[in-house]
Amino acid sequence: MKNTKLELSVGLFVVLGIAAIIYLTIQVGTGSMLSGDTYLIESRFANAGGLHSGSTVLLAGVTVGRVEGIRMESADYSAIVTLRILSALRLPSDSMASIKTSGLIGDKFVALSPGAEETYLEPGARITMTESAVDLESLIGKMAFGAVDKADEKKDQKAE
Repeated sequence: MKNTKLELSVGLFVVLGIAAIIYLTIQVGTGSMLSGDTYLIESRFANAGGLHSGSTVLLAGVTVGRVEGIRMESADYSAIVTLRILSALRLPSDSMASIKTSGLIGDKFVALSPGAEETYLEPGARITMTESAVDLESLIGKMAFGAVDKADEKKDQKAE
């Protein structure tokens, strides 16, 4: 009888531990552990490739927000990224937003660089200075095919 109670309590402890891990994973994944009041701002990017809802927003390497959503602007076919930023952070109106990669083939995140203006972005405002994501595949392709084209040209010159 003692053994059964011990096994039941250990099993219950394991189930509660797994439930806690699942809960924390969902909270971290959705960005809901971002503490404090927040506000929304937008930024326009020519290419937001690899960025997704829930991606991190960093300022000086510190997490200050999350990507709330990404939508297409039909007027000029650009990507409008909505950022949820901590209210304690007041960004100058000439701040810059860049899409960066963590690691060589890692996740994308938005890096904010504060400007020097004395006026600040209001909730719902749009960051106008942006730097789009770098497409590594196209860069590697250009380098690879560019090198092949140059080798072919050298072969053609030697044949003449």
